[in-house]
Amino acid sequence: MTSFFTRRDFLLGAGAVTAALSVRDLALSAQVSSKAPESKLAMPGLYRGKVVEVVHPGSIVNGQYQAEPVMQMMQRGMKELTGLDWADAWRQFVTPGEVVGVKLNPVGGKLCCSAPEVVRAIIHGLNAAGIPNKDIVAYDRYRKQFLDVGFDKWLPEGVRWMWAAEDFELVQQGIEGYDPDHYMDMALTLPGYDVTNLTARRSYAAQFITKRVDKLINLCLLKDHQSAGITMALKNLSHGLVNNVNRSHPTPTMNTCGAFIPAVVSMPVIRNKTVLHIMDGIKGLYHGGPGARPQFVWEQKTMWFATDPVAMDRVGWRVLDQKRVSVGMAKLEDAKPDQFSTYLHRQTEHVEIAGALGLGEFDLEKIRLRKVTLRA
Repeated sequence: MTSFFTRRDFLLGAGAVTAALSVRDLALSAQVSSKAPESKLAMPGLYRGKVVEVVHPGSIVNGQYQAEPVMQMMQRGMKELTGLDWADAWRQFVTPGEVVGVKLNPVGGKLCCSAPEVVRAIIHGLNAAGIPNKDIVAYDRYRKQFLDVGFDKWLPEGVRWMWAAEDFELVQQGIEGYDPDHYMDMALTLPGYDVTNLTARRSYAAQFITKRVDKLINLCLLKDHQSAGITMALKNLSHGLVNNVNRSHPTPTMNTCGAFIPAVVSMPVIRNKTVLHIMDGIKGLYHGGPGARPQFVWEQKTMWFATDPVAMDRVGWRVLDQKRVSVGMAKLEDAKPDQFSTYLHRQTEHVEIAGALGLGEFDLEKIRLRKVTLRA
C-alpha cells in the first residue's frame, strides 16, 4: 500500500514533537526546595528496570477480592522481586524503629480503590520485618475521601491513618497540612493567578511525607486518567503527596501533567523515601478515569511489584492499551475526547519524562518483566 506523507502531516507531526519537548523543558525548569537523606533505596531503587507480574485466577470471585490468593500473590511477588523469603524481602526496604507509610488510593470510589485484602497483606509483610502496627501509617491526601470508601473501618488495630486536607477543592492554595520547607516551584498557575505569586506557582509536600514517616510504600492501581493518560505509580505520588495539583490540568486544553508529575516525584523527600511500589491490578479501569464507572472496570487478576516506578508504569500503560484495543477503543496516546474523557491530549509522556529525569527505566527493551501465574 502506498503511503502519502503531506506537508500538513509533517507540520502536525513537528508540532507534536515541539509540544512534547516543551513539556519536558517545563519539567526540567522546575525548581525544588526539598531535602531528605540519600539512599540506595531511592527511586529507581534496588531493582532498576525490573518488574514482577503475578496473576492469580482466584484472586477475585463474584467481584470480591479473596484474601488467601491475594496473600499468595504478595508473597510470590516479593520473592520474585528480591530473591528472598517473606520477612527478609521486606527487610530490604524497612528497618525496625522506622515509621512506614502506605499511600492508598480512594479516587475511584468503591468500584476501584485500594482493597482491604491487599493493604492487610502489606501490613503483614511489614510486621514480619519487625514493624509493629503502631509504626505503620495509612495515608491519602483527603480525609473525606479516605472515610467515604471506608479505609478507617478495616485497618488492623493500632495502624494509624493520616491526611493532608479535609476534602478536594478546585483551588488548592491553603498550605495547612503541608510543609513550607519542601516544595516544587514551576512557572505554572491556575488561570487568574499571577505567576509571581509564590503560593500559586508552588506545590508543597504533605507533612505526612516530610515529618511523619521514614519510608513509604506506594500502593497504586491499574487505572486510566483522562489528563495524565494513566494514574499508576508516578501519579499516585505526584497528585497525592503535594497541594496545588489542579494547576497541572485545570481545563481540557490546559494540561501539563506531562511535566508536573515527574517534577513532583523528583523532589528528594518523595524520591528518597518511597522505596517500593505495588500495583493492584486485580481490578482495573480502562477509560473515564480517575473516577470509576462500572462499564469501564474489569478484572485483570494481576499484581505488579517494582522499586522502579517508571518501569512499572510503562508495563501498566501497555496493559491498559491492550485492554482498550480489545474492546475496540484507541490506544491512550491516540484517544480522542468523548463524554467520559474530555481532555484533548492524554499526557502519557509523563512516564518517559520521568525516565529522562532518572526516576527509572522507560525503554521496554531494557525492562525485565518477570511473569508468574499461580494456580486457582
